Amino acid sequence: MANLNKVMLIGNLTRDPELRVTPKGTAICTFSLAVNRKFRDESGADREEVTYVDIEAWGKSGENISKYCTKGRPLFVEGRLRLDQWEDKNTKEKRSRMKVVCENFQFLGSGRGDGGAPGAGEGGEGRFSGPQSRPASAPRPAAPAPAPAQQENLDEDVPF
Repeated sequence: MANLNKVMLIGNLTRDPELRVTPKGTAICTFSLAVNRKFRDESGADREEVTYVDIEAWGKSGENISKYCTKGRPLFVEGRLRLDQWEDKNTKEKRSRMKVVCENFQFLGSGRGDGGAPGAGEGGEGRFSGPQSRPASAPRPAAPAPAPAQQENLDEDVPF
């Protein structure tokens, strides 16, 4: 039987990301996203439901999220579900928590005024081509070519 464990979320960070480093030097960034769902209930009233999701990003992804994201910043996260299980030291009860392990992400928003870095809206570890507001027949705007002086230091300016 086939298996699939894939999660895609777009939401806002509920707090500033926390970055830790393992004894072997691997970065682990933990943060939480608030994902909103708007709907109309049986009585016709507009309602909104918020789901809070704990997320863990490892390595370079975690370093970049920690460096460029702050509370309230919109973020696209693609990953997989993982169930953590442990025994509470005080009560000896079995505990568990579901979280998302980030495999790809994309900075969203303008990158200005929402805690982002300039150019951060251009992508993280992965790319996401979500719904677009322009008509399908409209041509894509051409990206300006960098000036020759900028091309020499291009690797130093890329945050990932």
